[in-house]
Amino acid sequence: MKKRLLSILKYIFFLGLGFFLVWWQFDKMTALQKAQFGESLRYANYWLLIPIIILALLSHLSRAVRWKILIEPMGYNPSTAKTFYSIMSGYLLNTFVPRAGEILKCSLLSRYEKIPMNKLIGTILVERTFDLACYLIFIIITILIQINYVGSFVKKKFSQMAAGNQGLSIWIKLLVAAIIIFLVIVFLKWLFKKFAHHRHIINLRGFHIGLKEGFNAIARLKNRGWFIFHTIFIWSMYLLEIYIGFFALSATSHLGIVEACSVLSLATLGMIVSPGGIGAFPLAVQEVLLIYNVDNVSFGWIIWGVSTAIVIVVGLISFGLLMYKSKKLNETKQTNITEAV
Repeated sequence: MKKRLLSILKYIFFLGLGFFLVWWQFDKMTALQKAQFGESLRYANYWLLIPIIILALLSHLSRAVRWKILIEPMGYNPSTAKTFYSIMSGYLLNTFVPRAGEILKCSLLSRYEKIPMNKLIGTILVERTFDLACYLIFIIITILIQINYVGSFVKKKFSQMAAGNQGLSIWIKLLVAAIIIFLVIVFLKWLFKKFAHHRHIINLRGFHIGLKEGFNAIARLKNRGWFIFHTIFIWSMYLLEIYIGFFALSATSHLGIVEACSVLSLATLGMIVSPGGIGAFPLAVQEVLLIYNVDNVSFGWIIWGVSTAIVIVVGLISFGLLMYKSKKLNETKQTNITEAV
């Protein structure tokens, strides 16, 4: 009876947490943003949201498999399910605390698969570096295949940035950041050398070694071809989400795969600059659509709404399943210990 009551309370807790996160996202919106989102829901072709959801889930699953491929050269073989649950739990946290989800997913997988935290963080840094390189390549390809549209747009934006005080301010900030990073590296090298036998330095050195091993994992990949395949697959799913989404609204139904490349290129920045892409993602999409003379704010809100809903729902389920599996494992261990005694 107590176990059943506890299960019901847990279900209510996670359900309540889900509603809270939905409320939190909408509470951050302005009145205009809420009106725009409502308009997108009124005129959307909901049947087309189904394949978009499937594509998004496939991209998340593919990312979990790719992470496994990075981890395996270090001598660990985590289950695909727990890797997927950890990733989705991390995405859930990212909706309101940017980048904190990266630490959470490493912490969860480290806890449930007994993998050192520092090594997992090293693999995440490898992933992010690789994704950044792919993203830059994707932007270049996007500009090359439609140089008349995107090339002039990018040139205009860079010209405005270079001509204005804002552009100068950005370059000064970048220069200061580069100098600070350089000084920090020099200071850390001196610190490690001067106090090499201090226990905190030894711990930091161990953490550094773990990070290095995570980076070196890319050179020892046994399934390098599959790693590249999943990387291409992930970005292909993102692109198809945008392309199929075009047909959900009459205003964007005439756009094709080339225009989808442009939307994905700039909209990805929107997901980076704000928690969960709220506000920034739809605005970035709107800016791109204006290049093609499409003045519509609804499309960006549809894609953002579907992506956010997937992260909240699947993230909550994933976190709950991790807790459930952990409880079952502990109960099994306790039973074995009791039987042995």
